[in-house]
Amino acid sequence: MQIQGVYAALTTKDMKRAEQFYSILFGRGPDDRPMDNLIQWRDVAGANVQLFRDETNAGHGRCTIVVPQMSVARQELARAGLSIGDEKAGEFGKIAQLNDPDGNLITLAEPPQSRFH
Repeated sequence: MQIQGVYAALTTKDMKRAEQFYSILFGRGPDDRPMDNLIQWRDVAGANVQLFRDETNAGHGRCTIVVPQMSVARQELARAGLSIGDEKAGEFGKIAQLNDPDGNLITLAEPPQSRFH
């Protein structure tokens, strides 16, 4: 099988509200709207994201976004009006979470810093 692309998909009850949230989170608006109930962001740090209007399944999704520095991501999101929860740290690095307006769980993950910096 030859694969041309992969999209992660999240669901929402309110497209306008979700589009505003994800436009802030991704730092830009969607790339296209191929159907009435679908908007897409392409190449968000190498990933593609679809947002579907689906009232039955809205709010049950998860998305992990890897960031180089949690503190910088936290400050940028705060300036944009979004707040994330407390950080949890371990051998895996750090994570902090927030929910989109529908309740989909967004996890920010900072990988462990190299000892050779």
